[in-house]
Amino acid sequence: MPAPTHQDPGLLSDDVARFIPSGVDPSILPRSFALVEPLPARAPVPDSWSVVPRFEGSSNRYIATIPTDPQTSLYGTGEVAGPLCRNGFVTECWAKQPFRIEKDGKPAPHYDEKSKSLYQAHPWVLAVRGDGSAFGVLADTTYRLEIDLRDGIRLGSAQPFPVIVIDCASPQEVVERLSDLTGRIELPPRWTLGYHQCRFSYYPGARVHGLAEEFRKRRLPCDVIWVDIHYMDAYKVFTFDPAGFPDPKATNDFLHRLGFKSVWILDPAVKVEVGYSVYDEGVAEGHFLSDAQGQEHHEWTWPGDAAFPDYTRPETRAWWARLTAEFLEYGMDGVWVDLNEPSPILPLGAELPEDLRHGGGADIPPGVHAQYHNVYGLLMSKATRDAMCKARPNRRPFVLTRSSYLGGQRYAATWTGDNSSTWEHLHWSVPMALNLGLSGQPYSGPDVGGFAGTPSPELFAHWMGVGALLPFFRTHNALHGDQEPWSFGERTEAQSRLALARRYRLLPYLYTLFHDAATMGRPVARPLFFADPADLSLREEDHAFLLGGDLLVQPQLLKADTHAFAVPKGHWRSFTLAGEDPVADPAHPVLRLRDGAILPVGPGGQTSDEAFEGPLTLVVSLDAKGAAVGRLYEDAGEGFGYLEGDYLLTTYRAVLKDGVVELDVAQQEGQRPRPARELHVELLTDAGVVRASEIDGQVVMVQRR
Repeated sequence: MPAPTHQDPGLLSDDVARFIPSGVDPSILPRSFALVEPLPARAPVPDSWSVVPRFEGSSNRYIATIPTDPQTSLYGTGEVAGPLCRNGFVTECWAKQPFRIEKDGKPAPHYDEKSKSLYQAHPWVLAVRGDGSAFGVLADTTYRLEIDLRDGIRLGSAQPFPVIVIDCASPQEVVERLSDLTGRIELPPRWTLGYHQCRFSYYPGARVHGLAEEFRKRRLPCDVIWVDIHYMDAYKVFTFDPAGFPDPKATNDFLHRLGFKSVWILDPAVKVEVGYSVYDEGVAEGHFLSDAQGQEHHEWTWPGDAAFPDYTRPETRAWWARLTAEFLEYGMDGVWVDLNEPSPILPLGAELPEDLRHGGGADIPPGVHAQYHNVYGLLMSKATRDAMCKARPNRRPFVLTRSSYLGGQRYAATWTGDNSSTWEHLHWSVPMALNLGLSGQPYSGPDVGGFAGTPSPELFAHWMGVGALLPFFRTHNALHGDQEPWSFGERTEAQSRLALARRYRLLPYLYTLFHDAATMGRPVARPLFFADPADLSLREEDHAFLLGGDLLVQPQLLKADTHAFAVPKGHWRSFTLAGEDPVADPAHPVLRLRDGAILPVGPGGQTSDEAFEGPLTLVVSLDAKGAAVGRLYEDAGEGFGYLEGDYLLTTYRAVLKDGVVELDVAQQEGQRPRPARELHVELLTDAGVVRASEIDGQVVMVQRR
């Protein structure tokens, strides 16, 4: 008999239930890769449970349907292009490098709103009812799955699958409960919240040096330089080009001296070449995928014919982790894992055969690629993260992955793949990041400027403006031309400088939001309807978005400024950060602070370290009762001392009394000493900004005008 997989139907908690098709033995269902741990049912589902899937199908097609009423809005489904609201769309959970047929009939590695599959698979739907209550539906399968949202929710696969339903009073609660089940991000190293500069590729090493020097010369904030595949010797993973990168440690040491961190890429495909130690070890130890006849399978990738590691095998994950740990000895700060859907390069659109054999081991049984394709990127990310943790036990790991699966946020951040330098893709950057956040992955962002093609100066400036306000902020482009902040002329450089300055001044607030994501599962970037889930007018707003619960961002995402923003109820006061030109530039989103909120803002700087040093400014927007509250999370920015109490979480409170605003520390948590620093207060009013007139310890008095 197969080992129990804890896929039995029933109530998992008060607001979570699991259902399986009638006649299916729970013990034959595969283990869950989405859930953090197996969850046995604790009681039968009560008759009062309102969301019950109806199962139908035959031996080769299983379908689960859930009807919805006309006012129910559907979201999630992970990484999808197009609008935020997914009603009427069909998504296929099958990780793949998308290709679009261009007008000349040639395929190109782009995607659009018609692409049913992208690089990641999230078999998850968030449904928000007309009254603002919500439920979520998780199809707990790694096999290919169709999510049809044209008439309610319809899920279909060739294999039987459990359906987990979360039913809560609000979409926020549903997303937080999803994170309870599938896991949360680890608090990332603080430097990863800064600006990242990347391209395909900076080559040779001297160009990496020159790029770093140029950023510092121009006084443009930047924390991270990325190194793409051209550093490798003939694209062979875990090697270095002897001409272009003869001394990778020296390159990293150079970057570190200038205050930069570095992230270097690793691909899963291993060149088939006898005498190449990585390939020889893989063959000798059985680490590669094989076909149905047991023969090693090859596909054409960047180095030519290549074999693919079988990450379902614990021995293979350990082997990969050892190679990665040796790689990290050259001083890389982060690792980027790419092409891990997994994707061949040629022929265009090729995929690995679904009947390839995975060996499995430990708690993963042997199986075919059809079962493990969607978790290939997740397992590679886990092996890479484990290597970083083992090699550097006192440093937080940072892994960026192109492909992943629901729950993969436990191991890696992600980005939205090979987008294009068009206004359409600029717009989709926002709903893609929002739907990833609603699918459990709060740490994501686009290739700023677009990967394929060359943006106009205007488009690049707008992309920098909105990219600076998304969780992951990285410029990346292919071999089409330079795409640095200074590449488009003085005006665009000045616009980029302001976008970067905004990002770095807001880092204290953003870091607090990442703390909330790591501890409570809350998205960093949130859809506008989170401000009032019962307000139907907010349901389809996918230009504006929220950072946390307090900051409203209104970007111009269309070349022609024709979008009319929906705005939540309440008083959302617009403001500028100190030093900004009061004349509005459409490349820079309008920022609005919720009434009743206190926004912590830092001094900015050239690096994230500088952004957390020096004065702290609290921007206060009182509500109708004359009160406001805000939170600030602080720790060392690196390491794991925060888990032992070395952090400071401060709740600031402002109250209007007799025409004077009194601000103090209402609550604090953690053992980290409060920094000795200047504290400034800016009070937003309808008449303008009033700055603190008196500072007395932790109490600030502001005369309200």
